[in-house]
Amino acid sequence: MPLDDPQFDFDFIIIGSGFGGSVSALRLTEKGYRVAVMEMGKRWTAENLPKTNWSIRRWFWRPGMALRGFFSMRFFSRVTILHGCAVGGGSITYASTLLRPPDKVWESGTWQGLAHWQSEMPRHYDTASRMLGVTQNKILGPADHLLKEVAVAAGVGATFYRTSVGIFQAPEGEAGGLTYADPYFQGEGPARTTCNACGGCMVGCRHGAKNTLDQNYLYLAEKRGAKVFAETKVVDVRPLNDKEDGSDGYEMHTVHSTAVLAHRQRFTCRGIVFAASSLGTMELLFRLKTKRSLPNISDQLGNRVRTNSESLIGVRVPKSKEDLSRGVAIGSGVYIDEHTHIEAVRYPAGSDAMGALATILTGGHPGPGRVALWFKNLLVALVCHPWRTLRLLQPFGFACESVILLCMQALDGHIDMRWERPWFWPFRKFLVSRGERIPTYIPAANEFAQKFAQICGGTAMSMLPEILFNIPATAHCLGGCVIGSSPQNGVIDHRHRVFGYTNMYVCDGSVVAANLGVNPSLTITALAERAMEFLPARRDMLWNDRTEIS
Repeated sequence: MPLDDPQFDFDFIIIGSGFGGSVSALRLTEKGYRVAVMEMGKRWTAENLPKTNWSIRRWFWRPGMALRGFFSMRFFSRVTILHGCAVGGGSITYASTLLRPPDKVWESGTWQGLAHWQSEMPRHYDTASRMLGVTQNKILGPADHLLKEVAVAAGVGATFYRTSVGIFQAPEGEAGGLTYADPYFQGEGPARTTCNACGGCMVGCRHGAKNTLDQNYLYLAEKRGAKVFAETKVVDVRPLNDKEDGSDGYEMHTVHSTAVLAHRQRFTCRGIVFAASSLGTMELLFRLKTKRSLPNISDQLGNRVRTNSESLIGVRVPKSKEDLSRGVAIGSGVYIDEHTHIEAVRYPAGSDAMGALATILTGGHPGPGRVALWFKNLLVALVCHPWRTLRLLQPFGFACESVILLCMQALDGHIDMRWERPWFWPFRKFLVSRGERIPTYIPAANEFAQKFAQICGGTAMSMLPEILFNIPATAHCLGGCVIGSSPQNGVIDHRHRVFGYTNMYVCDGSVVAANLGVNPSLTITALAERAMEFLPARRDMLWNDRTEIS
């Protein structure tokens, strides 16, 4: 086949530019393929990022409501999912925490025994860490010092650790905010500026310190010829020439994601990589399976969706003497038991919008009893300390006065996603959640938050949706298109090939088949590195890569 095949617009089209999509784009361009990346979100730069998350129009992503930011919240009956939508995917809004999970995650779930995971993955983690500039956090802010003090008081001080982060930090003894020529890729990458500890990682780094994908994988992929189509939503993917397995290639239809009038475009390619995040890939594949564009997608689609068993709690210190927003978004963590791990999280000064969801800490079993207990606690607080309570509940000043405590558990539990017509809107199908609820009340975490509040003179906080609706929030949605041995227990094989199709892959958080118990971005990156290693250089590609199902 000639290098430029006029029969196809591209060799590979990648849907999504997050951790899996950006890795795929770089590794495929390095192997000589003509690559396009379709990204629904906008391209952001230091100049156009919002200064605070009160800039709802430029922070929140709801294009149908003219909100064209990069952060989205999706509400389901079993979970609230927080995720990013931008060129660079979730890397624009994530906390830049890049941790390796314990080895035991490879010994459970549907991927167990399908590869020599424990011997193979360290090499790919090393590559991902080098590309993402992973380093131990050097910047401990007031919230991190408080976390360490509380850990010592709780008898778990030995478990305190500095997080591993993808942030360009200043050498010891040097102030942040200085710009250097590319420190990572022998001059191939962009200039970078050292972190000034503003705490703004999750509102988009406006200083050039955070190692977002548009500064590494995606940046290098574009230099090598990959074409990124921003604000482009994929609405259809189907095999060419009525070849049901896609062996003749694929056609893709897209629309402009932020335009009022959708102008449809058509592209053709030999291979497809779905990398639209766990939620995005599930939703798109459900649409394509239902409309018979890709009818052979496994019926396991949507099964075993995991949330890292998370709960968000926190402590607010009204009129705090120290600015608790200083540092990196997640600078430290502790293990309060063998399954439960807590990280100190912050937003930058002025970014107080999440404070509107915080309320007085409330325990108890989920349901009406917990709601009643919360209401009682709130009334007592208002009667006994009216001004302090009102000061506590209003969001302004939240970032500088609060430590958000992100609790994650490495315990197996999952929900399922289905493509159904909900009772409240029977006119079309939506992604809906089903299955057993993930716990929103973790007693050990609440006890830790109370001890934290006692030591720093603050008040422990819960998230209002967790109390009122028993709905946990997570920024770490995983699974739904998991790795399995066959279509009976997975959607893709251990090489990330979609069962039933040729030259079709999934490379994002939807493939993860076990609860990691830590921030998943590094694992998604490492898995994508491994998946792309199986593909040959373009000159050797036979375009018949598929799993034979007996």
